[in-house]
Amino acid sequence: MKIATLAQKLADRAARCFGYRLTPQSLLDLYQIGDGVRPTPARLKTGPTADSAVYMRRDNPRLLELRTLCAGLDPALKTPPLWTDEYTSQTDLSDFRGHSVWVWQRGNPNFHERAYLLAAYYVLAYDRLGLMEKLTEDGAFGAIAYEIAGRQVSRDLLDSILEIDFLDRHLKITSRPRLSVLDIGAGYGRLAHRMLTALPSLGTYLCADAIPESSFVCEYYLRFRGLVGRFKIVPATEIDAALVLARTDLAINIHSFSECSLDAVEWWMARLAAHAVKYFMIVPNACGHDGHLLRNNAGADMLPLIERSGYRLVAKEPKYSDPEVQKLALNPTWFWLFERGKEA
Repeated sequence: MKIATLAQKLADRAARCFGYRLTPQSLLDLYQIGDGVRPTPARLKTGPTADSAVYMRRDNPRLLELRTLCAGLDPALKTPPLWTDEYTSQTDLSDFRGHSVWVWQRGNPNFHERAYLLAAYYVLAYDRLGLMEKLTEDGAFGAIAYEIAGRQVSRDLLDSILEIDFLDRHLKITSRPRLSVLDIGAGYGRLAHRMLTALPSLGTYLCADAIPESSFVCEYYLRFRGLVGRFKIVPATEIDAALVLARTDLAINIHSFSECSLDAVEWWMARLAAHAVKYFMIVPNACGHDGHLLRNNAGADMLPLIERSGYRLVAKEPKYSDPEVQKLALNPTWFWLFERGKEA
């Protein structure tokens, strides 16, 4: 099925379910996309580049402080297969939402412009929470964005909406006041920003990481987004103390366990079990199996470790429910949700 036909089907559903109507530009997207014409790149501002360039220095005292903290990591976390010093040095810290170590967007068949278009129409067709209206994209810090269906969209925006929707369908997070979240491998704070913006009643949001550059960028970004007081940066060395202070309902891991060794995954799962975190959502990298398996980038199976930690699978869904969209849309994978058993 052509991408244009799929997108038209999704647009029809959006109109039927949510009253969405195609704009003239949207119709032009649909008619031309099948002939190879690309969506219009969004002309967006790039954020406070002068300020970020000054702050985002590798000799910034705050980054050096975080590096000192992470120097005391458990040996299980000190040798990540991907996140080496050489790897993190490849990215301009002030351009962290572009093609970077946090948002890999090139060299993959499911990251082209038409994959963005299809994902955007899918979100419009299934956006029962209305998050495409509540959340916006401004292109800050180099985000790759396109103007599709009369709005500006990015991978950051689309992935976040689908993840929040999955959690709400299974855990009703939009109606749970003071829900406490632990974001393991929070990266630059992408999901933290979107969840805290979409859910004003959200409680404690812990952004945990074993990579000092990630914690450094995340802290800056969430402050920039006006979320001071609603999040806490937690280097991995401080995770046990943080979980003692904050009763945590839900842990989330988006793509980072895929980039870890099994020793590191086991270390994190031991923390969740010790502090009786009830729910755990994980989104793996596709790694040749579309995320249908819980394997890390090296092919090792993470599922036995999670189950031995006392967690049982309660939901597993493809990122896109339509099989054709799952093949062709932006960064397809699967969403997994576990619950800690009462007997654990």
